[in-house]
Amino acid sequence: MQPISVHDCLPRDLDRALLVGRAWCESPRPGPVLFVVRDGEAIDVTYLGPTMADLLEREDLLTALRGAEGASLGSVDTLMENALPTPQRAPHLLAPCDVQAVKACGVTFAVSLLERVIEEQAGGDPTSAARLREELQSLIGGDLSRIVPGSEEAMALKRELQARGGWSQYMEVGIGPDAEVFTKAQPLSSVGFGAHVGLHPASEWNNPEPEIVLAVDSNGTVKGASLGNDVNLRDIEGRSALLLGKAKDNNASSAIGPFIRLFDDDFCIDDVRRAQVSLRIEGQDDDFRLEGESDMAEISRDPLDLVKQTVGPHHQYPDGFMLYLGTMFSPIKDRIGEGQGFTHHIGDIVTISTPSLGALVNSVGRSDQLPPWTYGIRELMRNLADR
Repeated sequence: MQPISVHDCLPRDLDRALLVGRAWCESPRPGPVLFVVRDGEAIDVTYLGPTMADLLEREDLLTALRGAEGASLGSVDTLMENALPTPQRAPHLLAPCDVQAVKACGVTFAVSLLERVIEEQAGGDPTSAARLREELQSLIGGDLSRIVPGSEEAMALKRELQARGGWSQYMEVGIGPDAEVFTKAQPLSSVGFGAHVGLHPASEWNNPEPEIVLAVDSNGTVKGASLGNDVNLRDIEGRSALLLGKAKDNNASSAIGPFIRLFDDDFCIDDVRRAQVSLRIEGQDDDFRLEGESDMAEISRDPLDLVKQTVGPHHQYPDGFMLYLGTMFSPIKDRIGEGQGFTHHIGDIVTISTPSLGALVNSVGRSDQLPPWTYGIRELMRNLADR
C-alpha cells in the first residue's frame, strides 16, 4: 500500500470549495470545534453556531462563513494527518455532523437491488451467491435501472415476478413507490476521516458501501454533501431483513467525511446527480486490492425525492439529518477462494472518493475491539455549558 497523501484527499477544486467540518481540540479546553476551510487553513467558526446542526440552520450561512474571522486551528492537511495514526492526535478531524439524525436509503440502484435479493435468498451464505446471481438475472431479464420506481411498468414487473415466485421485499423498495429509509446511526456516533470503521464480530460476509451523504436542515433543505461508508453486514441482513438494525448500526459502522461541502454557485445538487464515487479496498494481510465506481446518474430515485420521502408532514427532524443516498457497488470479487465472493479482513484500508468532495479514508476493525463510543449528547451539552 502506498502512503496516504492527505492533500490528495481534498476536493480537486479546493480553491472554490466551501468546506465546513468538525475537529477535536484540546486547547483552550477539550471538545469539538466547528471550522471552515479557507486558503488551506481550518478557521474556528464555533461562535457562529454551537453545533453543526445550528450552523447549517443559518439563513446567512454562506455570507457568515465567507466573512468569518475566527482563530486558525492549523492547516487542514495537519488536521487530516493527525486523524490517521492510532491513537489520533489533537487537533484532528471528526465526522462533520453532530446532533443530526443519521438516516440511510437502501436499494436505490439496480445492482444493489439484485445483491440484496441474493443475500435474502442465500440466507446469509456467500457460497451460493454466484449461482443465485445467474438465476436472478435470467428470471428478471432486461435492465432494472431503466424502470422508474412506482411506475406502471414497475407494477407490471411486480405482478409478473409474483406469478413466477420471484418477488422479494427488496424488489418492493427497489421498484415500488416507497423508498427504504432507515436509521443508520445515532447522533454523534459517526466516525470521520482516518478513524477505524467497525464490523460486528458475528459477521463473516460483509463489505463497505461507498455513498454520497446529504446534509439536510430542519426544513428539509439540502445544504451540502459529504462522503460516507454505510458499512454493511451481508450475512446478518441476509438471514432476515428484520436484523437490519444489527447489520447496520454498530460501534463505528457509520463513517462520514472528511467535510461537508456546502451548496453555492460552484457546487449544487446537480453535481451530486452527476458524481462518480470511487471505491478502493487494500488488504494489509493478503495484498488484496479491489477498485470500482458508482455512477450517481444510475440512481433509481432522485436524491431530492429521497429527501422528501424522509422529511415532511409525516416526519420532522428539528436538528436536521444526514442522508446516505445508497450505493450501486456491492463487491463480489473472490478473495478467499473461488465462489466465496468478497468479505473484509481486519486492517483493510477503504478509500471512498469523488473529485468534488475529496476522499474518506478508514481502516477496518471489529466493533467490539474498537474504542467504545462515549461522547454522546449529554457530554456535548456539558462541554457547551462549560464554554
